[in-house]
Amino acid sequence: MAEPVTATVHINAPPERVYQYFTRPEAIVSWMGDHALLEARPGGRFVLDIKGVPVRGHYLQLDPPHRILVSWGYAGSDHLPPGASTVEVRLTACDGGTRVDLEHRDLPADQRPGHVSGWTHYLARLQPAATGQHPGPDPGMPEPRRAQPPGTLTSHRRSGRSQER
Repeated sequence: MAEPVTATVHINAPPERVYQYFTRPEAIVSWMGDHALLEARPGGRFVLDIKGVPVRGHYLQLDPPHRILVSWGYAGSDHLPPGASTVEVRLTACDGGTRVDLEHRDLPADQRPGHVSGWTHYLARLQPAATGQHPGPDPGMPEPRRAQPPGTLTSHRRSGRSQER
């Protein structure tokens, strides 16, 4: 397993408000995901579809409004199946708002770069959402940068076209 992915962001809202953005379906999809079924209780389902990616897990521990621990994986994946990793979110009142500390553990090493990119992208979207602002349409998280030889064809999801690099 790789080192955990960690990310921190400050949000100008109290922990009680930010907590809801991890436990209420209509709140979480305002910053991450297209569809959610959240049963925010120990053992309750954590179902989140993010740009067609089916995240599946369960709430493991909840300490409102300070801490959330969920299992995390992908439906249909043998590499990172549902519940194979855990995401811990700690919310701390700080400087008139909330410091959000996220730690994603137990990821396979090859999954780490994508999750670093993803959590950075989505926590940046949480900042305006949790203060009542719309973060705008989600363009999806950026792909981790990988070296590609010249002349490699890559597909672009939005246009469906391939372009030569």
